Amino acid sequence: MCGILGIATARGREPSLDDRSVARLRDLMTHRGPDDAGLWRRENVVLAHRRLSVLDPTPGGRQPMVSPDGLTALVYNGELYNDAELRGELEAEGVVFRTSCDTETVLHALTRWGAGALPRFRGMFALGFYDARAHTLTLARDPFGIKPLYYCRAGTELVFASEVAPILAHPAVTPEPDFAGVSAYLSTIRTTIGERTLFAGVRTLLPGQVLTFDLSGDELRVTSSELPAAAQDAESTDLRAVVEGSVRAHLRSDRPLCCLLSGGLDSSICAHGAAPLVALLHTYCSGAPDAEAVDGVPQSEDFAHARLVADAVGSVHTEAPVSRGLFAERWGQIVSRTGVPLSTPNEVAINEVARTLRTDGHIVTLSGEGADEMFGGYDRPLRLAAAHVAAGNDDPGPFQLASTAWVPPDTKPSLLREHVWRGLDGDAHLVETYRETYRRVAVGTDDPLDAHLRFLRRVNLAGLLLRLDSATMLESVEGRTPFADVRVAGAADALPMARRFSISPDGANTKTALREAFAGDLPEAVVRRPKASFPLPFQRWVGDRADALGHPLLAELFTEAAIEAVRANPSGLWSLAWGMVNLGMWAARWWGAQCGVSVSAASSSR
Repeated sequence: MCGILGIATARGREPSLDDRSVARLRDLMTHRGPDDAGLWRRENVVLAHRRLSVLDPTPGGRQPMVSPDGLTALVYNGELYNDAELRGELEAEGVVFRTSCDTETVLHALTRWGAGALPRFRGMFALGFYDARAHTLTLARDPFGIKPLYYCRAGTELVFASEVAPILAHPAVTPEPDFAGVSAYLSTIRTTIGERTLFAGVRTLLPGQVLTFDLSGDELRVTSSELPAAAQDAESTDLRAVVEGSVRAHLRSDRPLCCLLSGGLDSSICAHGAAPLVALLHTYCSGAPDAEAVDGVPQSEDFAHARLVADAVGSVHTEAPVSRGLFAERWGQIVSRTGVPLSTPNEVAINEVARTLRTDGHIVTLSGEGADEMFGGYDRPLRLAAAHVAAGNDDPGPFQLASTAWVPPDTKPSLLREHVWRGLDGDAHLVETYRETYRRVAVGTDDPLDAHLRFLRRVNLAGLLLRLDSATMLESVEGRTPFADVRVAGAADALPMARRFSISPDGANTKTALREAFAGDLPEAVVRRPKASFPLPFQRWVGDRADALGHPLLAELFTEAAIEAVRANPSGLWSLAWGMVNLGMWAARWWGAQCGVSVSAASSSR
């Protein structure tokens, strides 16, 4: 797992930064790759890389990796799980491999097959591939968005990176808020909305998006395409075999590997599948300690359920509790280091458990993200969606926004200053993004409830995967997600919706097929357990960072009454307080104690 960076400009020009300056931007991501670093330049392109060595940790796996003839080059962040299969095909075409690193497979596949190689990759990836033969730069992201990739036009140059901080450190880029993104964050607690981020001009590739930049002319021209999000045919109708096969594929590593274990169904399946294949499996759990109990009820039942599973699979189990003081401290640190607000509060718990397992010597960890979006694990959102479908309501995209919003759009006129809300045109960009996203994912299914689940896969899963990547990579840990896999998605999509989620007189049945597939392998209490994921009592803790409410940017965005209401009762208004405090920390990170930016030009079209 790595950090990638690149700068490209039109043929006949040279990137404006020298190698030392490029290395400075690259090294802002040292946490993503503490083991090695590389830089490569050819005419109008410079590529840079920070390496976390997981496969073939020898110098042979160093990036940027260049083809033997020097005409193609790759920076790549990810893991390829069908590496052996693709290597066999390439060797049959005459390719001679020099390393056992999957980066070399990706390089040769792209060199020989062009962008047609991308749909053949089974894995997680974000990459930049330069082809001097065609004078093109291709940026691509895996179908689920497991690995992040950002880009920006900086004058006549294109800058791309695994994180926003190196892009914003380019001399031609000035950090400015994108207020459509800021408003979207308040409602969704996601730091991207569609292609837009919280920063004006900085874009993210969508999950599965492929951008090809033509560098041969006077200006950079770009074309966009999209990768399929599921295998065209599932390798087996045996769901248990498909999931266990994915867990097995995700275990390939030349560095110590472990599992996150919340005691929920999904992480327990991962631990169960990994235990027989790892010499001695280590598992890790986080959550609030019992001292944070409310009315005698522990805030996190994860610890007890995780211990139950650890005993069942025979793992060495470690707990990494998050106290109130640690939460407040780490919250501020994460915002400062990543340059973006937190999404969900349990990002702190994931970061703490990543820090703990890294200290123990583990570099790679498996996690259960993706199962809920594949197999129907969301009780309340899908129950509301089912009622929406049954009522014959139209416009499901805005429904998805309103039903899950932390700050519903229709409450913002009373929270945001009038000129801000007017400039956002009533959150037009956010609403239209949800509407268009739903329209696209609904293609290919006749079941409206299935379309709602696919929407959650597209939007919610991308946010969870970004959270996992950010929280783990800050500690130089690679997070892998066996459920966010094209073959698992293909198997899930082959199931009738009723086998994933259904409503009966006794209530909702979530992940029915998945629970049944592993009922004989896990403790019954875990198989029947509702969804849980490192929960923290952040509603009681959010006020501990109320100092961030004093940042001048908040005063320009929000009405005085809204700020004072949150200051007086942060726990009671926790859904608003979470976004507001995070934005205050974010503003302090980029613009200091003084605002330095104006919202007078706030517009949904920026």
